[in-house]
Amino acid sequence: MLQKQHHIAIICSDWEKAKEFYVNKLGFELTREAYRPAQNDYLRMLSLGETTLEIFVKPGYPERVTNPEAKGLRHLAFHVEDIEPAVAWLHSLGIETEPIGEDRCNGGRYVFFRDPDGLPLELHE
Repeated sequence: MLQKQHHIAIICSDWEKAKEFYVNKLGFELTREAYRPAQNDYLRMLSLGETTLEIFVKPGYPERVTNPEAKGLRHLAFHVEDIEPAVAWLHSLGIETEPIGEDRCNGGRYVFFRDPDGLPLELHE
């Protein structure tokens, strides 16, 4: 029945900061945008390869609980071929990362970083 992920929805507090991060730094492309009057929010669709992000921006959303971790979606992970140049690339964009870790369950290495609203993101090789 299920075939693949269709999209990932992210709530952001500030479109300009989200656009700078996801479009200008990470390389997603803005493919659609719409104001939704019934919800009083903006929805913007971003694409990168087979990954689609729905970015919602609306005043008044509550802050995300990140530390301590809470139930629900933990993080988004993106595949990279080689972790060290990917981390150097993030650093060149002014994006801070945690130290590179070894994935003892799945193999490979990973690193965590955060979007402007503190959403945890991961690169995994």
